[in-house]
Amino acid sequence: MTPLHIPVMLDQIRAVLEPALKDRPATLVDATLGLAGHASALLEHFPQLRLIGIDRDPEAIALAEQRLSGFAGRVELHQNRYDAIGQILGERLVDAVLMDLGLSSLQIDELDRGFSYAHDAPLTMRMDGDQQQLTAADVVNQYGVVELAQIFRQWGDEPHARRIAQAIVEDRQAQGPFDRSARLSAVVAAATPPGQHRSGHPAKRVFQALRMEVNEERASLETALPQAIDHLVIGGRMAVLSYHSGEDRLVKRLFAKVTTAQAPVGLAWVPDHLLAQFDNITHGALQPSVDEISQNSRARSARLRVIERTRKAAQ
Repeated sequence: MTPLHIPVMLDQIRAVLEPALKDRPATLVDATLGLAGHASALLEHFPQLRLIGIDRDPEAIALAEQRLSGFAGRVELHQNRYDAIGQILGERLVDAVLMDLGLSSLQIDELDRGFSYAHDAPLTMRMDGDQQQLTAADVVNQYGVVELAQIFRQWGDEPHARRIAQAIVEDRQAQGPFDRSARLSAVVAAATPPGQHRSGHPAKRVFQALRMEVNEERASLETALPQAIDHLVIGGRMAVLSYHSGEDRLVKRLFAKVTTAQAPVGLAWVPDHLLAQFDNITHGALQPSVDEISQNSRARSARLRVIERTRKAAQ
């Protein structure tokens, strides 16, 4: 049975993608397919839609294939990282791209993957399963204080990054290498000043940072975003859901760049090749409603940004 999955901000995503997908044959790339919650809803809503689904997790691809079996002939799935989107599409252009950068329900709920700070499990955190070499245990046991503090600060926005990194290194020196998530979670909690993480568990940001480091998520996103927008037709839209301020800033910067003319300020006439190729549809980030957050706490930190191609790429 496919695990329960509640797609985040589905109504907003359906609304912002509708101008690019409705009433005609269209192609959507869901570059972070997961359990196909968004994909199945969009295929149902747009009867002429064709889906190209990408996910690096082989188990997610298998479960998504089951969920999408009712849309035979309209679905093409690829088990790969989303930074391979250019290779997968080749010369093909598409009408929309969706990227949901959060963990899938599969990765959160299958406790033996080690993503959760609230349950004891082996410290793996690999999205590709056994196809990856690096694990969270490797990072925790091999990185020094400076390296650990840097990733906790950069990928987790952790204000006590140095203090936590020092505690981890001291604990592994005294007790031996880390191999389970519960021990790491306890060390992080003990190193965090009381009352500093009122909105969640003290280890939440550290576990997020470790996951991003293990899976090279920042580098993958930096590669995937330009590839994705390069494959949009005129009128095509790209929607990105992010859950972490670092990821959202990266998306915001790229979207700002492509929606802004590249001509010098004050130029009386702007050549076509310097005009902006995209319009900013959301003008900032859309956020989930209070009602959605009350029903699905995983939506709380979600931010949705959308752009639309208005001109061909400069030759």
